[in-house]
Amino acid sequence: MNLNNLHIGILGNKSIIVSAEQTASKYGSGLIEVFATPAMIGLMESTAQSSIQPYLPKGEITLGIEVNIKHLKATPIGMLVKCESKLIEIKGKTLVFEVIAHDETGLIGTGTHTRYIVDAKIFMEKLVKIS
Repeated sequence: MNLNNLHIGILGNKSIIVSAEQTASKYGSGLIEVFATPAMIGLMESTAQSSIQPYLPKGEITLGIEVNIKHLKATPIGMLVKCESKLIEIKGKTLVFEVIAHDETGLIGTGTHTRYIVDAKIFMEKLVKIS
């Protein structure tokens, strides 16, 4: 596996409009119609993942293995949420990202997210053997 293309500082960006499907009440993580913490974390993971995928060899993917996130403020349905990721550390196959999310009124979430590089085919073959 050649990871020479990976480098500190790779940036990612994604935006969404909060929908009813992404609310705390829909996820079961809360009882009101605001952007759910699990949905925000999913957006952060997706942003980090898609930022580095073009730099990986064919057949290689990353899996999320750790999140350390603070959800700071509620966001209502219909509001734009923007997420940014930055690759801040590379330890072999382990990648650490700084992630932040903003809505139209300001910062709503911040933290770090760690992903691990695997060969997708080998990973799935091992998983099938376990089950």
